Amino acid sequence: MSGQVISIADATPNQRGTNSASPWRTWLSLENRFVPPVFITLILLIGNLSFGILEGYKKTLLAIAVSIATELILGKVVVGKWPNVASAYISGISVGILLRSPVFWPYALCAMIAITSKYVLRVKNRHIWNPSNFGICVVLFLAAESVTTLSIQWGNSLWAMLVIWSLGSIIIWRLKRFHICLTYVVSFLLFAILRAWMVGDPIVSEISPITGPEYQLFIFFMITDPKTTVRSKSGQIVVAFLIAAVEMVLRLNSSIYAPLYALFMVGPVAILIENWWTSYKSRRIGAEISALGLRGAPQ
Repeated sequence: MSGQVISIADATPNQRGTNSASPWRTWLSLENRFVPPVFITLILLIGNLSFGILEGYKKTLLAIAVSIATELILGKVVVGKWPNVASAYISGISVGILLRSPVFWPYALCAMIAITSKYVLRVKNRHIWNPSNFGICVVLFLAAESVTTLSIQWGNSLWAMLVIWSLGSIIIWRLKRFHICLTYVVSFLLFAILRAWMVGDPIVSEISPITGPEYQLFIFFMITDPKTTVRSKSGQIVVAFLIAAVEMVLRLNSSIYAPLYALFMVGPVAILIENWWTSYKSRRIGAEISALGLRGAPQ
């Protein structure tokens, strides 16, 4: 899109007709980083007003405030400029939705760890963990006696699922990442059938977790994170399948946080492999160009 802005008041009638929709197109464009925060806020509000999913607004607001404050401080100190806080807001609100604890400190700690990981755990100027996934997994590991994650607060209400599917689908459609969601869902279902056969449980009981709200947030907002997924479409499909595969192994070992841990393990490894492969190809191309140059040089 062009960066030129034409005032509607100063435009000709033809210009008004041509550009009258441009503000909406701009607002809904991929470049507008505030669209996902707006939608995830709607999910939080609808879910809490209808089903009471939150421990309390104060804890979620604390997670959001700590996320934004940490982002601003580290962005200014490490990068030297004030960062856009849209992603920090999403991390904070994700922590507020997915984390459960009777006390306040885990929300602040989780949010701080999540944002700090973006600046500390980097490879080739790129953070390799989804921030909220990293923060939640670390807090679950360090303070398992004080925290858990969202599980049955929404039950398996079809209405709640439709809200998340609708809002999440808009975001994923804009990002052109439906193939990631589809691959994960199909893989989960196939592995659930396999798992049911292996352990002798009813298939429905193995499939039912994916109908819960925490899974919808995981599918739409974590495994599709553009900053922490591999770049190629085929690679994204493979990684989504591997996340589901590792999750199955963890479930067979009775891990109740299997999807979060699976993403925690698979996502960074995939990015590291992609970085290595990209560097390898660059070196190989460089060597071939050098060899051609030497052969073509006058003797």
